[in-house]
Amino acid sequence: MKNFYIITNALKDESLHLTKSVCSYIEEKGGKCAYQLSVETSGQCKLSLSEIPKDTECILVIGGDGTLIRAARDAVSLKIPFIGINHGNLGYLCELEEDTVYQAIDMMFEDAYMMESRMMLSGYLVKNGKRTMEQFALNDIVIHRSGALQIVNLRVYVNGEYLSEFMADGIIVATATGSTAYNMSAGGPIVDPKANLILITPINSHTLNSRSIVLGADDEIVIEIGQRRREKDEEVEVSFDGGNAVKLEVGDRIVVHRAETSTKILKLSKISFLEIMRKKMHTFT
Repeated sequence: MKNFYIITNALKDESLHLTKSVCSYIEEKGGKCAYQLSVETSGQCKLSLSEIPKDTECILVIGGDGTLIRAARDAVSLKIPFIGINHGNLGYLCELEEDTVYQAIDMMFEDAYMMESRMMLSGYLVKNGKRTMEQFALNDIVIHRSGALQIVNLRVYVNGEYLSEFMADGIIVATATGSTAYNMSAGGPIVDPKANLILITPINSHTLNSRSIVLGADDEIVIEIGQRRREKDEEVEVSFDGGNAVKLEVGDRIVVHRAETSTKILKLSKISFLEIMRKKMHTFT
């Protein structure tokens, strides 16, 4: 492996010192490297995929877990593996640090790496009976209230069968990778990111059915915006990995299922997910 491309969070490496240093190191070893800045607004990367060379073998992402997740989502069609260089707080996805990235490049040149496949979600909207706007998510698809402080009525169906009605601030549909994100903050379970499954976690449920539900990877989830007020004026949004928010109205539905494609994450060290968990828990104690 010697053909690389870098996506840099413009807010994390403002001077581009690390980005240019990594590029130079790769080129000095006889490899190819170019980069572009990820200008993130409202959870969107705004990447120019046409700038990424077709012979790219690995995309290095400089930033944090959020930058890596959004880059993976937006560049999923390229089917190129990613590895993260952490330039923020300790995360779960970004394996490398500034002081370990050069040794890691040496290892990648020698093809001394492992490859993990991370399941993704695909979701599309049904508005006025018409299917529209399919999007992908590596972490989660979240249906949440917007506007006034009011709960929303969300009806959940699994494989065409009615499951339950949630009166809540919203619902999180997450992958195992996303279990350590918003799902965890909402009280959902933490899952090994290599697992293939789908988590449903209500956000601040106003009923007793506030537990998370673990479903099979091949299940299809339909969430319908139900009527709670006579005026039908509930304001709801759906977002994919924290971005691409779209307004929903009473009667609209979102259909979520396993995406046909997955994200490839390069692994260089033998540090386990459990060891990362221990470090994270120690950080917050």
